[in-house]
Amino acid sequence: MALPKELAQAVIDPKSYSVREIVDEAFKTIRATAPLDKAELDGMDPFWVVSRHADIKEIERQPDIFHNGDKSTFLSDRENEAKVKMLTGGEPNLIRSLVSLDGKEHKDVRGIVFPHVTPRAIKPLEDAIRGIAREFVDHMLSFDGEVDFAQDVAFLYPLRVIMTVLGVPQEDEPFMLKLTQELFNNADPELNRARAELSPEEALKSLWETTMELENYFKAVTEKFRANPTTQINSLIANAKIDGEYLNHRQLMGYYIIAATAGHDTTSNTTAGAMWALAERPHLLAEMKADPSKINAFVEESIRWEAPVKHFMRSAVSDVEIGGQQIKAGDWLMLSYQSGNRDESVWSDPFEFRIDRESNPQIAFGYGVHVCLGQHLARMEMRILWEELFKRLESVEMNGKGERTISNFVCGPKHVPIKFTAN
Repeated sequence: MALPKELAQAVIDPKSYSVREIVDEAFKTIRATAPLDKAELDGMDPFWVVSRHADIKEIERQPDIFHNGDKSTFLSDRENEAKVKMLTGGEPNLIRSLVSLDGKEHKDVRGIVFPHVTPRAIKPLEDAIRGIAREFVDHMLSFDGEVDFAQDVAFLYPLRVIMTVLGVPQEDEPFMLKLTQELFNNADPELNRARAELSPEEALKSLWETTMELENYFKAVTEKFRANPTTQINSLIANAKIDGEYLNHRQLMGYYIIAATAGHDTTSNTTAGAMWALAERPHLLAEMKADPSKINAFVEESIRWEAPVKHFMRSAVSDVEIGGQQIKAGDWLMLSYQSGNRDESVWSDPFEFRIDRESNPQIAFGYGVHVCLGQHLARMEMRILWEELFKRLESVEMNGKGERTISNFVCGPKHVPIKFTAN
């Protein structure tokens, strides 16, 4: 029995994610009535919708059975997937990044940067990040009581942090922000490359053009850092070798692109979502000003709450049982992190933003061998921003209606208008 079409359509439609309640209600129904069932929609290969926290973790902990890169790692229709294979010479993803690698290749490529982003390795960055945070707090307060926190702070602060870590000059930050938004928000006329509603054919063309622009940029980065190596992440990528050989073109470009885009956009979405939640719950600011140790819980709850990566796809390579269902070799599965982070069997009051939870096993960063490489840096930069801002912020409230991005992949608030007072 297939998932009802109206529910399946609701959880794949980019416009649904611009109104959080639509997706939350759809997944609430799915978790209650068909927590692991197949979606069968016109033009798309059938796929299992994985909605429960436990089932997502069970799939993520078995990377040898559930592959990332055999089919598209993101929701895609048959026609677009065929066109992508034509553009890439047979691969189902435009970008060969860490999230679309499997097995030894994934382990080898991930290992290039992993030692440099552990909690111990990033600890020396704290002072520099705190300096950046103070700069952006000053920037926010310069708006004299009213600001669009998403546009003027949340999009820019994580961008500055990750570009500093990567070794990208400040003057290139607007370029990187523009291309990141084009890449992840292709369905949003306010943010995509054409600044218009796009047909599927136009959307793919737009993504390809953005990808090629990024590749042209990083070709020069490779030449620069191979001539003059540094300790910055882009230099590590440029000079990395596996079995004595430099990364091939697809591996190299995929690494640069995911680091330079997902490396800040996911944190930006979470930061913007945290402020939106805070502005609607003024008691939380008073709590954290009185006890700054609660900021860590605030960060973790904002990660659960926003879950900026909405889904990844997996492909089964052998028959296996998950959640009482028989998954067959060749089946395609959609892991919904937003749904997993609202699972009523894991959290009481999952639709409320609470910093007093006894535990918060959120899975917004994924789980297992594919868990987000930059998770510790993301937590650090968010914690530091709130520590610096809450010292100076007296009150905050929404100042109009917030708006969310139109996207079913990586998305979050794009406008968070607030009113504030500062000391």
